[in-house]
Formats: sequence, C-alpha cells, structure tokens
Amino acid sequence: MTLAVTPRPASTVLLLRDGAAGEIEVFMMVRHYEIDFNSGALVFPGGSVDNGDQEIIARPELYSGGEGLDAVSLSFRIAAIRETFEESGILLARPAGSNSLVEAKRAAEIEGRDRAALCEGKTTFLKVLTDNEVVLALDELVPYAHWITPEGMPKRFDTWFFLAAAPPEQAGAHDGKESTDSIWVSPREALAGGESGRFKLPFPTTRNLIRLGKQGSVRAALNDSKGRKIVTVMPVMTKLNGGRQLRIPIEAGYDGDVFEVGAAG
Repeated sequence: MTLAVTPRPASTVLLLRDGAAGEIEVFMMVRHYEIDFNSGALVFPGGSVDNGDQEIIARPELYSGGEGLDAVSLSFRIAAIRETFEESGILLARPAGSNSLVEAKRAAEIEGRDRAALCEGKTTFLKVLTDNEVVLALDELVPYAHWITPEGMPKRFDTWFFLAAAPPEQAGAHDGKESTDSIWVSPREALAGGESGRFKLPFPTTRNLIRLGKQGSVRAALNDSKGRKIVTVMPVMTKLNGGRQLRIPIEAGYDGDVFEVGAAG
C-alpha cells in the first residue's frame, strides 16, 4: 500500500524583461543533474516555503504590499522572493522607507555578501533583510498559476507561480550548485529548445511558457494576469491507445485539457 504524499508548499517566479528583439524574455536556469527533482531541467527560480519565511510574517515592517493577505498567501510570496534571491541573485526589495526598488549596485553588494551564506544555511533571510535595512516588495509579484504535483508521485509540491518584472540592471546568475547554467530566453526560443532536445522542459514549465509567449511585453503580461481568476491545476495521468495523456482543467487557460506526454509504460 502506497502512503499518500502531502504536497509541500512552494513558490516559483517568472522574472520578466523586454528583450532587444521585441520579444518578452524570462530568466531560467538549468537544474543540476544530481538534484533529485527535475534534474537537468530548464526551470524558473523557485523552491519550498520554509520556517524562516513564516518568521518574517511576524515582522510586517520587513515587507510591503501584503495588505489583506492571510499568513499562507504571505508565506508563498516571501518564499518566492527569497528563492529568487538564492537562485538568481536578483532581489525584489526596497530600501526601508523608499518607494523605489533597491538599485542594482546595492543589490549586487547584498548578493555578494549574503547570498552564499543564505544558500548554505549560515544566515537567515530575516537577518539579511534587517542587516541591509531592506523591505520585501511583495506587491511586485503578480499571481500567475497554481499547480499541484499529481497524486501517486514520490515527491509532491503545491506551487504558486508569480510574474515579476526584473529590477532594472539586475541581470541575475545561477548559483553553480543547484543550478549549472542560466539564461534570459524568449518563450519561443525555450520551447524550440524543448522540441529539439536542447532543453529538458517539465510539463508545467512548457504550458506556462506557451501562455507567456502570447504576451508582447512585460507590461502586457503583468496587466493580463492582474485580477485573472487562477484555477488550480493537478494533472491526472491517463493511458489511451498505447500513449500517455495528462488531463488538466480546461478553465485553467492552457489551450486544452488533454496533452500527449509519451508512450505508456
């Protein structure tokens, strides 16, 4: 008898910028081949909500834009910004008392001093914020999608996807440990790489890239998502005519509800 696995809360961020070729670009990373979840895959920055994120909730002076959100919603957003900083070095925060995002030079100083220690568990995100007198910019995150790993999988996540415009001149870089490469890429190029075998794209990543690719600019993508109803997606695997299909709710807005994912095992 297989024990049911409870999905672990997690957050993922699609960091966006307007590309020189007139296409929207998103920051993506190649997961290390030895990581036990999505090894070698091209993914967006993200990871699990942790206890430290919960501690920050109790310090409302350390974040802005959380008005009206319950503790669960706050924890997903705080984790989203922390994971983005850990995995890309990009910091969605403001100097205390300021309405402007941290400038790139200051963000680089914080990244250089604190990112590695945070990733290695030698400091906490709460300490990073207080030491550097910065406030998380939760209002920069726009909810985009909500996916839950299918039942029966050994590792399951309950993941909120957020959109965010990348702060000016913060280019981002992978950490060299959990991720071995990073790129700014248009959805079109990433999807083409998935088709050619250049990239390994998880199913949710593919679906979100296709949807994102319909937007012509960062502003358009953010505006399209603001206020949009988000339908939770938990794919269901079915086998038919020798093939495998994943079924998702048509209402989720992914141009279909049944998708071919390979031959039946």
